[in-house]
Amino acid sequence: MVTVEAIKKKQAKIALVGLGYVGLPLAAAFGKVAEVIGFDINEKRIAEFRRGYDATGELSSEQMASTRIDYTLDPARLKEASFYIVTVPTPIDEHRRPDLSPVESASRTIGRNLTPGSIVVFESTVYPGVTEEICVPILEAESGLKCGVDFKVGYSPERINPGDKVHTVDRIVKVVSGQDKETLETIASVYELVVTAGVHRAASIKVAEAAKVIENTQRDLNIALMNELAIIFGKLGIPTKDVLEAAGTKWNFLNFTPGLVGGHCIGVDPYYLTYKAEAIGYHPEVILAGRRINDGMGKYLAENTVKKLIKVGKAVKGARVLVLGLTFKENVPDIRNSKVIDIIRELQDYEVEVLVADPLADVDEARHEYGVKLVDVDAVGTVDAVVWTVAHDVYRQRFTPAALKMLCCDDGCGVVVDVKAVLERAEVENEGLRYWGL
Repeated sequence: MVTVEAIKKKQAKIALVGLGYVGLPLAAAFGKVAEVIGFDINEKRIAEFRRGYDATGELSSEQMASTRIDYTLDPARLKEASFYIVTVPTPIDEHRRPDLSPVESASRTIGRNLTPGSIVVFESTVYPGVTEEICVPILEAESGLKCGVDFKVGYSPERINPGDKVHTVDRIVKVVSGQDKETLETIASVYELVVTAGVHRAASIKVAEAAKVIENTQRDLNIALMNELAIIFGKLGIPTKDVLEAAGTKWNFLNFTPGLVGGHCIGVDPYYLTYKAEAIGYHPEVILAGRRINDGMGKYLAENTVKKLIKVGKAVKGARVLVLGLTFKENVPDIRNSKVIDIIRELQDYEVEVLVADPLADVDEARHEYGVKLVDVDAVGTVDAVVWTVAHDVYRQRFTPAALKMLCCDDGCGVVVDVKAVLERAEVENEGLRYWGL
């Protein structure tokens, strides 16, 4: 089997399959110490990478220039590698069931180009059992090789946090696993070439798969609790932000806040676990309850926006509402599984004219993914309400309470819905605006 020594001496190549938020930073890290092939099926992205540009913003042009990655669209180039890392997305379908087609496709592509002595490591988020029960049979069928004899597999869950410049790939403890002790040690040694935070050797591949899927499930449930509390406190007329600040003075109170739960991790991963649980005959009540709460927050926010419009004497039908932000989180351009769209759709059901602005989101992608036409906030004119959904730094710097007043109608009774709690209620109300937030 391939050894870490061969990789260090550049006698063996590493291939990254899938160059998104996870794959590209990892490829860049390995590119400083090893021969790396970066494979992706997106022609536009490969062309951008070759020009030294990363549209996700995860790597700067300087960081792109500081590493060596052989970018390719040609799957046949994978024959040159002997250590494969699969970092393709694992989304859910319209029925909220795991969509394993990307990882299955990646397995087929690798299998057709797999050579004896190779190791294949999967990083994509999956439920326990996918690597050995789904991916391995595909690899064997496509390659004609036998797993455990001709090639080995492992699993190392990704932990990239998009937009986070502190917890980068080299500074996050890496969980690794392998199908046997020898494979585990090789995989651990390879990752140790670039991960300075250390490597944790999991007891098995299924343990590593399970560890990944519960990391985001735990966060999802904690945010669901905050969202439910926000609904309760809202009905009681108590500011949730004030309650959390008070409770947060206790040393062991967990610092979570209410809000929209979207993106390709926290809002998706729990469904992988619940799918597997139901497949083995167990109905996971707590996890699914948390999912129901979080999935319903867009509707809840839209309904309260409408209520506030009515309270300030606005006609809901035809009201102009500006939504600030479409991406799934602040300071990233990624709009995948953004729950902001739930607010937009619900407001549109009330026949509200919804204007959506986001300086980070790609205009064409927003139109293709959601049918949303992004607008220039400087060209929207006056609006009846502003729903601030994503706390981009550029918005924090620009939209003071006074600036929001300038956006709202001249009658001085505009509504501000502060989803991310970035504003001070008193300051907004001092401008004559109606404030509401989670």
